[in-house]
Amino acid sequence: MTAKQMLPIIPDNILVNKIYELRGLKVMLDSDLAALYGVETKRLNEQVNRNPDRFPQDFMFQLTDEEWLNLKSQIATSSWGGRRKLPYVFTEHGILMLSSVLSSQQAIQVNIQIVRIFSRIRRLLSENTELKLEIEEIKKKLSNHDKNIELVFGYLDQLIEKKSKPRKRIGYMPDEL
Repeated sequence: MTAKQMLPIIPDNILVNKIYELRGLKVMLDSDLAALYGVETKRLNEQVNRNPDRFPQDFMFQLTDEEWLNLKSQIATSSWGGRRKLPYVFTEHGILMLSSVLSSQQAIQVNIQIVRIFSRIRRLLSENTELKLEIEEIKKKLSNHDKNIELVFGYLDQLIEKKSKPRKRIGYMPDEL
């Protein structure tokens, strides 16, 4: 059996649940990535700090106090114990770059899986965007139909008003009836 076959495959739903949206970006926490790669968070961050040129701000950034508090409330993390520093988060490109500084077979396999999930999410978002555009088009058409229906009802109201006024009789009328 090769090393590739011996590694446990992490269910996609577990990976998807570890992707958060911050600052308009899909990101993963350093601690989650470290756990998935089978290393300590401290070791993962050491490797990142040894290679700062590989991790620009759009690949990785440190959370603010407010972002960390909001994220902790979303993921129900304990408020005591644990971290001394604010966590780092990695974008899809940062996660790709992690594979160049973490060389374990598990890190490589998990990285491949994460990249595939990010690709799937991007595809789903683009499909949803197309669907949203189609819905907006339908709404515009319905709005135009509503305006046309209102116009027809306006004309009908005008006709009803004209009809309700007494009309002058035309034609031959005998003097005595």
